[in-house]
Formats: sequence, C-alpha cells, structure tokens
Amino acid sequence: MNKREVDLVVLSDVHLGTYGCHAKELLCYLKSIKPKKILLNGDIIDIWQFSKRYWPESHMKVVRKILKFVAEGTPVTYLTGNHDEMLRKFADFQLGSLTITNKLSLRIGKKRAWVFHGDIFDVTMQHAKWLARLGAIGYDTLILLNSLVNWILTKLGREKMSLSKKIKNSIKNAVKFINDFEVTAATLAIEKGYQYVICGHIHQPAIRQIQTERGMVTYLNSGDWIENLTALEYHKGNWQIYRYHPAEYLSHELDPDTSDNDNDNLDGKLDIKRLLDLLKSEPTV
Repeated sequence: MNKREVDLVVLSDVHLGTYGCHAKELLCYLKSIKPKKILLNGDIIDIWQFSKRYWPESHMKVVRKILKFVAEGTPVTYLTGNHDEMLRKFADFQLGSLTITNKLSLRIGKKRAWVFHGDIFDVTMQHAKWLARLGAIGYDTLILLNSLVNWILTKLGREKMSLSKKIKNSIKNAVKFINDFEVTAATLAIEKGYQYVICGHIHQPAIRQIQTERGMVTYLNSGDWIENLTALEYHKGNWQIYRYHPAEYLSHELDPDTSDNDNDNLDGKLDIKRLLDLLKSEPTV
C-alpha cells in the first residue's frame, strides 16, 4: 500500500491503555501515511485509568510506531491532556524530534494556529476532578457494554450503534457543553490573533468557521480513537477530517513496518507499563 504524504497530522484522545481504544485501527492508519509533522493533542496514553492488567500488544505497537516516526526525524509534538496530565511536569522536554508541551503556537501556511487539548475549559476538570475521573470510568464501562451490544447486533445482521453518541445527542446539557466549548475556544483564539484553533478533549471531530463580534476563526477538533476514529490532516493548504474505514485497508497489503523488528528490545529498554505506573503513583506538580 502506497503511503499518503501529509504535511501535518493531528491526533487526540486515543486513550491507550483503555478497553475502548481502537489501537489496531490507529496502527493501520499510521502505517498508511507519511507525515511531515505530527501533533499528539492530549489523552494519547490514558494514565488516569492505566492498569498493569491491561496493556495489549496492539497498544504497544502504536507507541512503537510513534517512536519510529521520532527516530526517523519526523517532528512529533506531544501536547498534554487531562488523562495524561502527569506528563505536564515534563513540559518543554525535548529529545531529538520529540517535544512535550502543554500548548503550542505555530504557523500553518500563512496563518497562525493555537493548539491545546482543551480540558482547561472543562469546569468539572477545574473544580471537581474526582467527578471527572469517575465519569471516565463510567465512559469506559459504557464502551465495553457497547462492544457487547454491537457483537450481538452483528450476529443478528443489524447495523452497529454507538450508545455514548446516542446519550450525548439526547442530553441537552451535553450538546450545550460542546457548543460552549467550541465558542469559548474560538473567542479566545480570535482575541489572541490566531486564525486557527485546534483542540481535542470533547471527542467531536469538526472543522468549522466561528464568527464572533471580534472576528472569525477556523475551529478544528481531531475527534478521538474510541468512537469516531478520526484525525485532522493538513496538506497543500487544505484541512480535512480523516475518518477510518476498514474497507480501505482490506484490498491493500499494509507495509509490514519494520518498527516491530527495530524495537524488539523496546520493552527491555523502556518498560512502558512500569513508567506509567510510576507516573500514576507520583503526585503532580
């Protein structure tokens, strides 16, 4: 399968280490592209819900693939989110082409972009973090239940469904929160003189123009790899939302990717499970 060249790829809310993460699908996507720059916009590894009992090989392969991009010199910027907030103590850390930061300002084409995860706008995160953590556990449980429901629907020859999407779309407060989030991000970006504002956090992929009394900005959200399986791609001056479709990969043999061979000893050199366990147990600063 020929790899697509992409100037910039933005991923967020992968939640590696949780049952809902579609790591295999993400790996297929990463193997299908040749990006010039990658932005990992928060909640890539779910340190909140990390458990030694659940770290599948497919999740490790995603980490390996990202590290391979770094080893090849592709600039990779990891912006911290709320589920990986333990990494915020390492803000401004740089190793080769890998950078960890909390927010980013960069020029894309002739325009300026403000990039951040977006949990700063979440009142629950700011004032009741315990409630946010409880909600994350409930969400992961709902995803597990959804998997069982979809397995049954598939056996019955019926179309799959998303329980969480149905709940979000049926609750007015959830719809209002998403709208308020987008408008707040856009308003602040306009005040700071940006033409793009790029977020994650709310798991709702979007590219849209938002107009306020102060001006206009393009709001972009990369979605997630739990329900939507989406990414933002910028190439030759144009933005698009990439949506994963299994059929695209059935008729093509993916590059076997030598990263699995190149990193055979990765677990020995960098014990990811041990590292995450240490990050989870240490207090944040």
